[in-house]
Amino acid sequence: MAFEIKDIDESQAPLLEHLIELRSRLMRCIAALAISFGVCFYFVKQIFAFLVAPLANAFPNGQGRLVYTKLYEAFFVELKVALFAGFIVSFPVLANQLWAFVAPGLYAKEKKAFLPFLIATPILFLMGAALAYYVVMPQAFRWLLGFGGQMGGLKLEALPSTGDYLSLVMQFIFAFGISFLLPVLLMLLNRAGLVTRDQLSGARRYVIVAIVAAAALLTPPDVASQLMLAVPLLILFEGTMIFMWFTEKRDAKVKAAEAVVEVQES
Repeated sequence: MAFEIKDIDESQAPLLEHLIELRSRLMRCIAALAISFGVCFYFVKQIFAFLVAPLANAFPNGQGRLVYTKLYEAFFVELKVALFAGFIVSFPVLANQLWAFVAPGLYAKEKKAFLPFLIATPILFLMGAALAYYVVMPQAFRWLLGFGGQMGGLKLEALPSTGDYLSLVMQFIFAFGISFLLPVLLMLLNRAGLVTRDQLSGARRYVIVAIVAAAALLTPPDVASQLMLAVPLLILFEGTMIFMWFTEKRDAKVKAAEAVVEVQES
């Protein structure tokens, strides 16, 4: 026969089991996100007030306000705020489900190597988000509002819309949060054997240029905001280099000890 259907039930069974498990964990993730979204939507006014605080403090007392130019804009902004906050609240559950799905396929050494990165990811992301919210955003908003005043005999006044402001806040938070994951990315590449500390050290000047360029793209065009992102990223890069030195030195000692044991056994 030119075409024959082979008996592949045995090879399909593990795949089907994995797909069933994947479906159940996805359903748990969706349920966690839906519950978090519902709770956050109930408190959406308080959450949005928290997000608006940097802009409110940047305005002179009693002069700040947000507007919405479409009738449905305010409602959709509240939905986005609830979804944004719900994702952050439910992230531990999402990460736990991801780990529970991936972990059975890893060896003990791989679990020990991967688990620290899973723990460090939300911590570094929150550090970057906190820097954006408490330091960079107030500074950037004061600078941007400084363009108001008189121009050509007309009053130039900032009237930010709720949708545009929320998009700007989310851009700040995600940009800084993801940028702070640089150590996780570098360490994963190093542990996978794709880059070494010596290679990164040799490319330091290019890394510095890339960090400065990213800071210029992700922040408003004022030097203060750019430095507030570039300097922490440079510190994180150098800290990662130091951590790589310790891990590579430790791995070298472990390999040397294993080689001695093999020679003794042989």
